Amino acid sequence: MEIVHIAAECYPVAKVGGLGDVVGALPKYQNELGHTAKVVMPMYRTKFLYDNQWELVHEGSQQIGTHQFHYSIIKEKTNQLGFDLYLIDINGVLDREKVYGYEDDTERFLAFQVAVCDWINRWTHRPDVIHCHDHHTGLIPFLVKYAIALKENLKDIPTVFTIHNAQYQGWMSWDKYALLPAFDNWKWGMLDWNDMINPMAAAVKSAWRVTTVSQSYLQELYQKANGLEQLFLEERQKCSGILNGIDTKVWNPATDEMIVKTYDKKTVAKGKLKNKKELAEKFGLDIDKPLISFIGRLVEEKAADLLPEAISQSIYEHNGQVNFLVLGSGHTGIENQFKKMNQQFKGYFNSYIGYSEPLSHLIYAGSDFLLMPSRVEPCGLNQMYALRYGTVPMVRSIGGLKDTVKDMGEKEGFGIRFNHATVQEITYAVGRAIDLHQHRTEQFDWMRGFMMAIDHSWDSSAQQYIDVYQSLQKK
Repeated sequence: MEIVHIAAECYPVAKVGGLGDVVGALPKYQNELGHTAKVVMPMYRTKFLYDNQWELVHEGSQQIGTHQFHYSIIKEKTNQLGFDLYLIDINGVLDREKVYGYEDDTERFLAFQVAVCDWINRWTHRPDVIHCHDHHTGLIPFLVKYAIALKENLKDIPTVFTIHNAQYQGWMSWDKYALLPAFDNWKWGMLDWNDMINPMAAAVKSAWRVTTVSQSYLQELYQKANGLEQLFLEERQKCSGILNGIDTKVWNPATDEMIVKTYDKKTVAKGKLKNKKELAEKFGLDIDKPLISFIGRLVEEKAADLLPEAISQSIYEHNGQVNFLVLGSGHTGIENQFKKMNQQFKGYFNSYIGYSEPLSHLIYAGSDFLLMPSRVEPCGLNQMYALRYGTVPMVRSIGGLKDTVKDMGEKEGFGIRFNHATVQEITYAVGRAIDLHQHRTEQFDWMRGFMMAIDHSWDSSAQQYIDVYQSLQKK
């Protein structure tokens, strides 16, 4: 089968969150299963763009509203990611360093989607599946079905839409209606949700199949989907949850060149100690105390706003028996609180405001615990990386965290789970972590070895997506 993945992010080209990791791995594993998976994304001005070789494969022109634009498509020459990668460039629109955060993001991603559809429409053959990821590509399932210029050639191509995070839906007011390509006007209701043009809602209505990135997250969307609950209930027959995997070639403590000492499950204790020593020296922490780390965006969705108080309280309540390390960026207020805490709790806490891929690998390798108190976590990859590196995940029982972490109080449990995103529950979980590290060393050692053997590779998930595609071919 030929599968075209369309997304706003793809690691290592441009990544903001888990979406980038998924799109950077899933196509590679689908190719290994004998299919031809490709990725199409915007041509941001990133380091990857300038460090690699490209060939021009197509040029065209389109318009949104009355604005005519020229677009070009380049292909990475060496197939170094394990799949064909295509970047779409539109001068003055996509040629920027950041992925998101611009006032004209609506127009940027609309132009991107229009250009993608126009390009595929000009192919001399048809792909077997168009797989769209999140709201930045959510209008494509609608356009290929109902846009006047596209539907004759593209309407019979199955579309799959994967929801990585339903909190962000790409809302547009109806005064932007004129920006859309001409379509069957009687289908306007497919775009509408609560008197807004809603790309995510349009995709859920128009795509042949809809998937979420974990089974539990799909169940949660029926009750809590930022206004789309009723839509998911109405469309539940075509929805399914497929748990994300991780790229076990990139995330492998036995071969990871970004960490100080490589290790496997037999040498986990010594290997992690060496990496922990590096972290302790780098951030002024105590190697003998349990190290609890947080890696992620400093936003309310991740419950990062609770961390300053929860960490402070944990240090006081547990008499400084624990160290904390934070890697991330986001809300300025939270960043500033952590900067103050670097001085206030010197020797007990430190933070790196920003993001560093090498540092994240070192933190997974050198930490004893990884804290994820998320309010929303559709799948979560960080807990899977932690498991792979023998780092005990401390997670809220929600979404993919619930599906991948079993509490140490259960039979063959290997993590610490709690039910609510509150300072009190985080602090209590910290107490459990300290007790495990200091007084239950036998159980701690067993958990490390056990969790490293759990298979969260993409092999199974990639095949589940292939099964979805093949079921659509029969229709």
